[in-house]
Amino acid sequence: MLIQDKKLLLIGQVTALSGVPIRTIRYYESLHLIQSLGRTEGGFRQFSSDVLTRLSFIKRAQSLGLSLQEIGEILSVYDGGKPACDEIQQKLKDKISEIDKQIEQLLTLRSELRGLLSGWDSSPIKPEDSICPIIQKD
Repeated sequence: MLIQDKKLLLIGQVTALSGVPIRTIRYYESLHLIQSLGRTEGGFRQFSSDVLTRLSFIKRAQSLGLSLQEIGEILSVYDGGKPACDEIQQKLKDKISEIDKQIEQLLTLRSELRGLLSGWDSSPIKPEDSICPIIQKD
């Protein structure tokens, strides 16, 4: 006879084992990224040990620049019984495209700032109709 006696973890234990603050765990639960299995008589949330794997995944995905919404979409695919790797691959490709656009915008901004600074000529007189005529030329 098999007896499955999986010990449930209280929210404080999950925090201690994962390094994720209690407030964040509650927030993730409200977003349906994780799920408690119930509550104790005293009202404390109880989680299976599987929550630690999920929290680890969430932290890693966030460190790669994925939003909680994107992470939720990935977890929905996984929870639906499908492998999530294809979904993750597409989201990472999309993230690279976003980063490339941001880099392009930042390079353009840097060029513009350098152009402004290259011809900088401070005026000792306070202009009447502008705060700084150099940046208000356009």
